[in-house]
Amino acid sequence: MAYTTIDDPSEYFHTRLYTGTGNSQGVTNNANAGDFKPDWLWIKCRSDNASNKIFDSSRLDGSGNPQMVIQSDSTSAENDVGNADFTSIDTNGFTVLGANATGASSRTYVAWQWKANGGTTTSHSSGSNGAEVASVYQVNDTAGFSIGTYTGAGGGTFNIAVYTGLSASCEAVIVKNRDAATDWAVGFGENITTSGNRYLSLNNTHVAQSVGGNSGERQQGALNLNNFGAGLFDVTSGGAGDNDIFEDGEKYVFYAFRSIQGYSKIGKYVGTNNADGTFVYTGFKPAWLMVKRHGDAARAWVIHDNKQDPVNVTANRLDANTNEAQQSSGHFDFLSNGFKCRSTEGATNAASTYVYMAFAEHPFTSSKGTPTTAR
Repeated sequence: MAYTTIDDPSEYFHTRLYTGTGNSQGVTNNANAGDFKPDWLWIKCRSDNASNKIFDSSRLDGSGNPQMVIQSDSTSAENDVGNADFTSIDTNGFTVLGANATGASSRTYVAWQWKANGGTTTSHSSGSNGAEVASVYQVNDTAGFSIGTYTGAGGGTFNIAVYTGLSASCEAVIVKNRDAATDWAVGFGENITTSGNRYLSLNNTHVAQSVGGNSGERQQGALNLNNFGAGLFDVTSGGAGDNDIFEDGEKYVFYAFRSIQGYSKIGKYVGTNNADGTFVYTGFKPAWLMVKRHGDAARAWVIHDNKQDPVNVTANRLDANTNEAQQSSGHFDFLSNGFKCRSTEGATNAASTYVYMAFAEHPFTSSKGTPTTAR
């Protein structure tokens, strides 16, 4: 049996629920999260309709503050919010203001937080290992997570690799154009999907797209996680015209992941269309789960976590691709070593293939090989 290398997942991922005050408000993580300064911060209003707001410590404004927002439910380019709804990432949390999306009075929110490298980045020059574009990344290889940026260069049809700093192959990569209104691109490895160069769009319900597909007014390329080796993913131009993932002169941000035993799992499962549904082994009790139907029908990106639902069945769902408030559907059981589908809803458990990303509350087996206690 392979044991975890992370006995306390809350050192690298943390969920925080809070209620807005309508004023400047420091949101401090719980004491058991330790000194948790997030590098990737995803905030969603639970009680009212409001966009998913995403901040990170790699995308800074002109004053060096992490106030550049992108929205998972929108094609919009990156926007500097100034002091409109977000102020800072702090030593053990973050500070918001009284905007509807992050801190309006009496509204309830969830903040999902991941730790990368504390905002300390490494520059990777173009062509370092062949056909690569220059990138700037901050990597937490222990947790299998990297945040990075790159700039598109060139036109026409081509393949070029982006380096993430991860020591093994990327299993999932999320990419967004920072300069233009384009779809998000979410790619999974060939061991997860049947075609490694097809990608999904985080901001909509579309099935997987590939080269030649058309997303709104942008010409899609391809996103391949398997061609170039450890820590690299490959972007392919769709030819002439605009491109979601590599347009000449436009800036991009990526979030790259690989599975870590006992802490995170990126994978797929096949649903049963039965409330006593599929069990998916992860090697840990999930704290956070995002699921997407992959290839045969348009369905939402469904997110559940263990703070909104501390006991089974998890019923309180948020969607990455919409601004809608919390709803009750797409149920799961979070178990000591995985999750089980408890709904017949098409977004989570039809007789179809689904991709997922999960992060741990605690591992099933500790680094010393002893079973952990479900709590």
